[in-house]
Amino acid sequence: MRIEPQWIDYNGHLNMAYYNVLFDRAVDEIYEQLGIGPNYLKRSSHSTMTAEIHVRYLREIHLDAPVRVRFQLIDYDEKRMHYFEELYHAEEGWLSATSENMTLHIDMAAKKVAPWPADVMARFAKLKAAHAHLPLPEGAGRKIGMPAKRP
Repeated sequence: MRIEPQWIDYNGHLNMAYYNVLFDRAVDEIYEQLGIGPNYLKRSSHSTMTAEIHVRYLREIHLDAPVRVRFQLIDYDEKRMHYFEELYHAEEGWLSATSENMTLHIDMAAKKVAPWPADVMARFAKLKAAHAHLPLPEGAGRKIGMPAKRP
């Protein structure tokens, strides 16, 4: 992916909202691989909704920069998926931002959280096993707070 001109803010770098666009586009690709993308919604009347997200902006990224996103499944249960994404400059390799997410599986007709079907749970298990050798990403599980004051 590349940073688009309309995404640049008055400070001359990528506006914070578009980091989420990049992370979301990457997740769309993962969802297709997991079988929970747009066709899943059409076929099953189920989808996902983000319950919580924590974005860290680590290094400015500028117009036309090529970027790539790394996705790691942290955990899942019968109704949720917890994952972590890292946005990198695709040519220079440095980390620009991270996004930690908790996603819910939703029955769109009832507008309620619902269990994942067995085939999706099996794909999650396979992906989690593939990611088992990866360390927990730096920044995962962090919370926002003021640093401790020194006496």
